[in-house]
Amino acid sequence: MTPALPTVTDETVTAWALAAAAGDSEAVDRFVRALQRDVRRYVAYLAGDVQAADDLTQDTFVRALTALPRFEGRSSARVWLLSIARRAVVDSLRRAACRPRAACTDDWQAAAEHTQPTGLPGFDEGIALWELVDSLPGERREAFVLTQLLGLPYAEAAEMSRCPVGTVRSRVSRARTALAEWAADESVTRHPVERTAA
Repeated sequence: MTPALPTVTDETVTAWALAAAAGDSEAVDRFVRALQRDVRRYVAYLAGDVQAADDLTQDTFVRALTALPRFEGRSSARVWLLSIARRAVVDSLRRAACRPRAACTDDWQAAAEHTQPTGLPGFDEGIALWELVDSLPGERREAFVLTQLLGLPYAEAAEMSRCPVGTVRSRVSRARTALAEWAADESVTRHPVERTAA
């Protein structure tokens, strides 16, 4: 059995990511090794398929290394990478859903149409939502993304953020309140909250 790798702080991983973005090949290796286990566990959980975890992990790092030169450290590298992992899983599930499947019915087109989700937000709403999320102060945005968008348990988000679970819950609650207020008021100015607020 391969021994467990020691836990590396978010600050260290983010520093490696920034160094890797600047062209440091050794930092790239350290960055990948430090987060490979976290990414594999996360994609296996999201996809519900341990067999696909290796492929999804590889896909995540291919995407991340391609995007690494644009990484600016506005959030921790761990959160940034897990958001890429989530997109990799979503894309994988979409590809699987698009594959032809045998249907035991004569009217397959009607059956397919009845399975389509309804009432989902459109592209414009999605862009607006991301703009609102980006307007949150850093620590609230991180807690919200980890728990509400990436689906991590509060305890795991607290461990990754190096703070108590209660603090994460408070940050998420405040983020939700702010997002609801901003969404209700279309004339609100972006970035209305101090960035240093927790």
